[in-house]
Amino acid sequence: MRPFLSLLIGWVLVLVASGCKPAPPPPAPPAALKAAMETAPARPRVLPPGPSTTSTAIAADTDALFAAGQALFDAYAPPEIKARFEFPTRGEWDVFFSHLQAAMDSGSMAELAALEPEARTAAAALRALPGYEDYADWLEELLDNIEAAKEAERLAAKPPTGVKPPTPVDPANEVPLYGLWVERLRTRAVPARAAALLPQLKVVFASEGLPQALVWLAETESAFNPSARSPAGARGLYQLMPATARELGLSTTLPDERTDPDKNARAAARMLRRLHGRFGSWPLALAAYNAGEGLVSRLLTTRKATTFAAIAADLPAETRLYVPKVLATFALREGVAPGALPAPTPKT
Repeated sequence: MRPFLSLLIGWVLVLVASGCKPAPPPPAPPAALKAAMETAPARPRVLPPGPSTTSTAIAADTDALFAAGQALFDAYAPPEIKARFEFPTRGEWDVFFSHLQAAMDSGSMAELAALEPEARTAAAALRALPGYEDYADWLEELLDNIEAAKEAERLAAKPPTGVKPPTPVDPANEVPLYGLWVERLRTRAVPARAAALLPQLKVVFASEGLPQALVWLAETESAFNPSARSPAGARGLYQLMPATARELGLSTTLPDERTDPDKNARAAARMLRRLHGRFGSWPLALAAYNAGEGLVSRLLTTRKATTFAAIAADLPAETRLYVPKVLATFALREGVAPGALPAPTPKT
C-alpha cells in the first residue's frame, strides 16, 4: 500500500474532524477528485522510490496527490472548517509530503510513532464519512502498527526489569519484535467476518500447497473484509495492487475480481508460493509481500545475508512491524510457531 496517499486523506479528514462532522458528500465524486485519484500512479506497497526513479515521475506523483487532497477538502470540509483553515500552499504541502514519506519508508520507529495523533483522529473520521468505511479498516491497521512502533521505542529505551525476552523457536531465524506482537495480539478477538470465510480460504491455500495457517494473513491485511481497499489502490482480503492482480490473472475492471474472496485468496497464495520459492523462508517471503521483492533481494545481497533478522533494521518500519505481526497471528490463531511453518508442497 502507498502510505503517503493514505495519510493525505487522513490529514484532510483530521481538519474535518477537528471542528464538526463531515458535510454530506455529493451524489457523485467531484470531477476534480475523480481525475486526481485516477491519475495518481500506483506503485508496489511500501517500496520507496529506487535509484531509477526520475524527478519527473516524483513531481507528477506529488502533483496528483496535492490535487486529490485539495479536491477532498473543497468537497467535504463544511463552511465552518473552511473559515478556520486554509488548504496548504504547494510549498507547505511538499514539506508535509516529504515528512510523511520519510516516516513511513524509513526504518525509524520513532518517526512512525509520531504519526499516532493524526492517524487516530483520521481513523475515527473515516468511520463517519459515507463511502470511506472500507478505508477505515486499512487505517486502523496502520494505527495498530503505529502503536506497536511506539511500544518498540519504549522497550528499546528502557527494557522492563524482571522480564525475560522471548526465546525464538530457531535462533537462526529469529524475528525481531515477534514477542511484542504476541503480547499485543494475545487477547485480541478474531474478526467477526473470519468464521464464514476461513473454510473456503483454507481449501484454496491447501490446493496451492501452502500451510493453511497462512490464510490468517487476511487478518492483518484486511480484517477479513473482502471489499477492503487502501487509497493506493489495493483491494480485497489480501490487498492486491492492480498491477500485481493483473499479473496473477485477475481482472481489475468492473467487476473487480479482487473483491471475490476465492479469486483474491488464490492469487495471494500463488504469489506467496513464488516468494517462498525465491527467498527460501516465510519471514523473507512476507517481507517481500509487503515491501517488494526488489528491496528484499537488494538488502540480502548488500548485507550478504540469508535471514529476515539480518536485514530487518534496513527495511521500512512498516515492514519491520508487518512480518512479526503476521507470524504472531499465525501462532496465536493456528498454534504454528514461525520456525514450524512448513515449506510449500506440490499443488493438489
